[in-house]
Amino acid sequence: MNLGQDWNTILTLFGSTLTFYVQTWDEYYTRTLTLGIVSGPVEGILTLCIVYAVTAIKGGGSYWQQSMLQTFGIANHAFIPNYVYNLTYVEWYMVYGGIVLVSNTLQSALHVMQTRRKDSKDPITPLYGLLPYFATWALVPIYLYLQPIILHHHIIPFVFYMGLINAYAVGQIIIAHLTKNPEFPMYNVLTLPLALAVLDSLGPTYDIITTICDYLDIWCLTIKHPYNEKSEKKKAK
Repeated sequence: MNLGQDWNTILTLFGSTLTFYVQTWDEYYTRTLTLGIVSGPVEGILTLCIVYAVTAIKGGGSYWQQSMLQTFGIANHAFIPNYVYNLTYVEWYMVYGGIVLVSNTLQSALHVMQTRRKDSKDPITPLYGLLPYFATWALVPIYLYLQPIILHHHIIPFVFYMGLINAYAVGQIIIAHLTKNPEFPMYNVLTLPLALAVLDSLGPTYDIITTICDYLDIWCLTIKHPYNEKSEKKKAK
């Protein structure tokens, strides 16, 4: 769909990984794998097949960058706001994905809470299991905002990294489910580099100082090359 190295790709990544995480979290607490009304393995795959087919027929991803309503032959009536009429296929895809994502997440949360009530257990405690995911993703926009070169030029390695974080988290939940571990995995060690990267990005002064010191071959608070009378005399000659 020619999303490019931009926020649309990050939003798509967020939606796909959240769905995977929430369904696995749901299964851990309910002991049953349930899929939403619009699920990734069914409707999600069908959506991708349609996108691939249309892209092949139309000859490229640029097709998705035009107004969807206009290509459907819908006239720009006065009651349709211009910004709505001019929404591209990509933007409508984001709207569609957002609605499905919110719906499925709420459905899974309600399913977990209902199951816990039937088992006479606390229905609120399982919701804390969503915090590791959202805590990790709270760092993502901060880091990419502070490091736009990553967002616009090196997004592919970052996407793979976020995929590894989610895969490891989901793997922990699956193992806890299979081993019947009563403790839900709340810690993901792969998130640590992202947190450190955010902290480093928030400290530009350090980067400026170290860059200048490296360039001038000096130290900041101490003398790297102390004065030596003999060597200075040799230089003078």
